[in-house]
Amino acid sequence: MGKSLYHKVFDAHTVRALSSGQYQLFIGLHLLHEVTSPQAFSLINNRGLKVPFPKRNFATVDHIIPTHTRARPLADSIAEEMLVHIEKNAEKHAIRFFSPEKGEQGVVHVIGPEQGLTQPGMTIACGDSHTSTHGAFGALAFGIGTSQVAEVLATQTMRMEKLKVRRIEVTGRLATGVYAKDVILAIIRKLGVNGGVGFAYEYAGEVIEAMTMDQRMTVCNMSIEGGARAGYVNPDETTYSYLKGLPFSPKAQDWEKARKYWSNIHSDIDAIYDDNVVINGSEIEPHVTWGITPGQSIGINEELPQPETFPKHEQSLVKEAYEYMGFTPGKAMKNTPVDVVFIGSCTNGRLSDIREVANLVKGQKVAKSVKAIVVPGSQKMQREA
Repeated sequence: MGKSLYHKVFDAHTVRALSSGQYQLFIGLHLLHEVTSPQAFSLINNRGLKVPFPKRNFATVDHIIPTHTRARPLADSIAEEMLVHIEKNAEKHAIRFFSPEKGEQGVVHVIGPEQGLTQPGMTIACGDSHTSTHGAFGALAFGIGTSQVAEVLATQTMRMEKLKVRRIEVTGRLATGVYAKDVILAIIRKLGVNGGVGFAYEYAGEVIEAMTMDQRMTVCNMSIEGGARAGYVNPDETTYSYLKGLPFSPKAQDWEKARKYWSNIHSDIDAIYDDNVVINGSEIEPHVTWGITPGQSIGINEELPQPETFPKHEQSLVKEAYEYMGFTPGKAMKNTPVDVVFIGSCTNGRLSDIREVANLVKGQKVAKSVKAIVVPGSQKMQREA
């Protein structure tokens, strides 16, 4: 009986089974940022503990960096305090810090792949829900809370249950103007925002295989929006080409050793899954959310759904969404006026995203009624853009 990538990587990193039914899992890469790390560092500092594997921990400042100026001290005193905390703790524990002053800073889920830190077959943890992004490389990547951040800092392990695995196969070929974000919104719409609870999602099929690494990261990033604990894509030549030559990628003879290992952790052809879902990618059209959850989405050519078409337990949330958004059921979504356009985020803030927007708006100007903001995912990407 074959095994999925999830089970191969999980089993390879299991330290031991615990009496609670959980497993103690070794974490190959721990990414830290300024929001969830100060309290975690305080917990280990107050107990006089050291970080046993500092070279497996990397830090950056992410959520509190101002858009317009990074002059120190930061204008927001709380933001400055958080930045000082992570700087001091990284230095105290010999953890590599990607500094704004050195032009290395970026969204935590952007700089991991950008630096070659994120690699196939790894277990990855970070105190941020969208850590599932890193699964695009064939890694098991988990978002964790502050107490777990302290646990990983102190032991380089964490406790967790074994998940079920759902294989989501997206077949066919995407139409022009349909992107990775549309694919994951269509998946969440079909399975629901709680459909993935207790699962890891394995994304497969022709559509996923044809995607670039940036696109795969977008899909895996939003696994958490569908309730899944993790999402991943099996590594292939696209993965290896992306990683080759990056600062922290294996070099020289280590590269071939790594590639051999990476190819072996691919899901077996006869792997058994807890659930299988097939979605026809050729039928996916551009999607937009109309409500207050990622599951409340429709194709751009559809009309806004009537509340009574939803299960009874969802109808109150649907009515709340319409009240909040000011939309009317039955109305066409197409030609809805736009007030603000945000180009960025950990889901779509990479260079390929910015290039795509540039291609679309070339030769035109932002309408006076619209506020447009572009936030590249890292300082490196800002320079390239």
